[in-house]
Amino acid sequence: MAYTSEKRILVVDDEPDVRNFLAACIEDAGFQVETAVDGTDAYEKIGKNKPDLMTLDMVMPRTSGIQLIRKLRKEEKYADLPVIVITAHAHDEFGSEDLKGFNAFTSGLKPRYMLEKPITPKKLVDAIGTILDVPIEEESIKPTIEQQKIIDLISKSDEETLRQIGTILNKEPK
Repeated sequence: MAYTSEKRILVVDDEPDVRNFLAACIEDAGFQVETAVDGTDAYEKIGKNKPDLMTLDMVMPRTSGIQLIRKLRKEEKYADLPVIVITAHAHDEFGSEDLKGFNAFTSGLKPRYMLEKPITPKKLVDAIGTILDVPIEEESIKPTIEQQKIIDLISKSDEETLRQIGTILNKEPK
């Protein structure tokens, strides 16, 4: 049986706050984590050290999630890399073309999971554990009371409120 500490996950997202949140959730569950800022950065990192699994945003600059998956599936050494697509655009105009592209893949090439933002640490880590067939300690993914309050507030927020929160979080302290 494998353990979380033996598995390395590559988190690919162009938004620093999302990338850091996903990486923290995965690290808290005991996995090794590396991050990439877009598909181009991810491809370079995969070439140096292939991860056991990759989380992937669909809509990114330079190389999108769909472009990266197509590129990886063409190379035998990367074709079997498990992918969890994490997107906020599954049902809007930004992601509709990419979603059609994913659905056009034959069943063997489709990403194993697609999770919509905002996601909970439990949902993310459970999906990773299922795909990699590793046991997950429930205590490692249980949010604190404060974290759960924040998750609840964010999940009920509209797009403009989320943009304002992102702006506040990304400001340099005075």
